[in-house]
Amino acid sequence: QVQLVESGGGLVQAGGSLRLSCAASGRTFSGYHMGWFRQAPGKEREFVAAISWGGARIYYADSVKGRFTISRDNAKNTVYLQMNSLKPEDTAVYYCAAVSRSVPTTTLTDPLAYHAWGEGTQVTVSS
Repeated sequence: QVQLVESGGGLVQAGGSLRLSCAASGRTFSGYHMGWFRQAPGKEREFVAAISWGGARIYYADSVKGRFTISRDNAKNTVYLQMNSLKPEDTAVYYCAAVSRSVPTTTLTDPLAYHAWGEGTQVTVSS
């Protein structure tokens, strides 16, 4: 089983930027598609972005398109989420998740597709 640890969250003013990282260990990182999800207080966990095992396929939620960029470095066993032009509504706990690359990439927007999750990192955007 792969283990995931997120970092890079924090407090930022609206319009600012943060870069989240998710370090994976325990299994071959290139064997997994990776996703980022977020959960705000009182709301369900929602899809943010996903990237296929080799980086060829990338998906974004409409709410973050043009502002967030997902990337991965398989040599460093790390997936990133660059977040620009942050808004107060981006405030949430952000989680990274992994799923075997045998799973069709069309399912990567569904949190139920993933079998490994990190503990999350808090992102707070002040207005």
